Amino acid sequence: MLILSRKVNEGIVIDDNIHIKVISIDRGSVRLGFEAPESTLILRAELKEAIVSENQKASVCVDESLLENIKKVIKP
Repeated sequence: MLILSRKVNEGIVIDDNIHIKVISIDRGSVRLGFEAPESTLILRAELKEAIVSENQKASVCVDESLLENIKKVIKP
């Protein structure tokens, strides 16, 4: 992990097309501004974690033997 120190109105550039700027710092909270191509997905980490968690809950793992039994019943 790269760790940088930035002050208000300072920023960083990633791959020449993603710009991140420190907008304000107040009581332990930092506001950041992002400029990136529309095709770039920018998510808060906790939202990304929630999406991954929900996707894992939604995925279904089926027992192979159950599938074989269903095939036998459906087979003409």
